[in-house]
Amino acid sequence: MRLETQELIVRRAGQDILDRASLCAESGEMIGVIGANGAGKSTLLSVLAGLLKPDTGMVRLDGRSLAEIRGRDLARVRAYLPQNPRCEWPISVERLVALGLTPSLPAIGRMPSAYQTQIAATLADCDLTDRRDQAATTLSGGELARAMLARALVGNPKILIADEPITGLDPRHALDTMRRLRTLAENGTLVIAALHDLTLAARYATRIVALHRGQVAADGATASTLNPALLREIFDVEGCVHGSGDRAFVDFMAPP
Repeated sequence: MRLETQELIVRRAGQDILDRASLCAESGEMIGVIGANGAGKSTLLSVLAGLLKPDTGMVRLDGRSLAEIRGRDLARVRAYLPQNPRCEWPISVERLVALGLTPSLPAIGRMPSAYQTQIAATLADCDLTDRRDQAATTLSGGELARAMLARALVGNPKILIADEPITGLDPRHALDTMRRLRTLAENGTLVIAALHDLTLAARYATRIVALHRGQVAADGATASTLNPALLREIFDVEGCVHGSGDRAFVDFMAPP
């Protein structure tokens, strides 16, 4: 699938949150969207997911404007994981995850047994099997983040848009999540994720899109794009990128 934008502008309170931002993304990519706080990452992801209408420009999915695609049809192929997800109802973790299948469920009748199998497998993948009957409102922040990720993944979306999917996760589960997202991309899913952990972005993203003050400051293959000059430009700090692949890490130096 091909998701593309041209010259997106989102304006709030007289300020351009996105300023002529353009992007073209294809199935099989894992795109890490990086940038300082307020750079426009969450806004860009919301527009790409079809949840926020830009003031100027449009998003096209395989040549069709998202505005022309019915919400249920879009939800069948695109999953969105918001930043700081919340659950207000004491439903079980299993039922919370099952909500990710809503666009595909029959209008009447029982849930097909194949979906029950799918839910169980997704719970296991996200290390939540022993929490399946627990009320989602009693989960820790990291457990809820994993449950929300499971909800996004259970429907096997062709496009996954995730806003800071590893925030609040311990190191093991952060690594598990990034490996899972990379595997999804390798199997043909388009994954677009806003990331603050630049070391994990360097290890797992196939491509980096860097935002700076609402504009795309850089866009390219991770190894060639994530470099000290870019870190200086968008974060205003001195940094180094060491190693490559799953041995890469990003280090910052304190200003004098």
